[in-house]
Amino acid sequence: MDDQAILGTAYRDVVAAVSDLDGEQEWLPTGCSGWSVRDLVFHMRGDAQRALVALATPAGAVPDTDAVSYWSHWRPGTEGARTNLRMTRISASVYSGLRPILDSFAETTEAVVYAAAHTDPAMPVRTQGHVLTAGDLIRTLVVEAAVHHLDLVVALDRPLPSAGPLRVVRETLDGLLGEPLPLSWDDVAYARTGTGRAPLSAADRRALGPLADRLPLFG
Repeated sequence: MDDQAILGTAYRDVVAAVSDLDGEQEWLPTGCSGWSVRDLVFHMRGDAQRALVALATPAGAVPDTDAVSYWSHWRPGTEGARTNLRMTRISASVYSGLRPILDSFAETTEAVVYAAAHTDPAMPVRTQGHVLTAGDLIRTLVVEAAVHHLDLVVALDRPLPSAGPLRVVRETLDGLLGEPLPLSWDDVAYARTGTGRAPLSAADRRALGPLADRLPLFG
């Protein structure tokens, strides 16, 4: 399966996971500290809108990052992250419920998948202050969707992301680590621990040795 198809799977997995929540469930906490399910879906819709703009806007410049190094720029706890948290909570609360946000997310992501399938993967595009190829952008979108899918279902009994998107997350984390993970974590455990959603156990820290200091690889 190519990356464009995997992106479609990742987005549709998210929609399926939260499509029939009740009014109480949409306010449950997620793996993103300070955000409810409703807040996080609103944030993800914004990411999809950003992706659609990027895919339709050739950068006309040489890429300065790729699908792996892109994530080295993202760390939690910054002032920008705190500001985004507040803005997202306020904006998402304006809606009458999750449904209109999710419907907009579903429509936008289908447009992103279509645009991705009709964009030269070698074309440089601009997003988040960086230039990367469209193909690399698509892989970052897969990672974003899969990791946030795991965040969304922390307090919900809902399906996890499919194997394809989780494989892309593993490949990205291995790229940031500089080598394949020398532990027998499954893809979900690696995604959660590698991005700081779950802590390293003492045993895992001993097994990783100096590599333990590299985690989380992004947040």
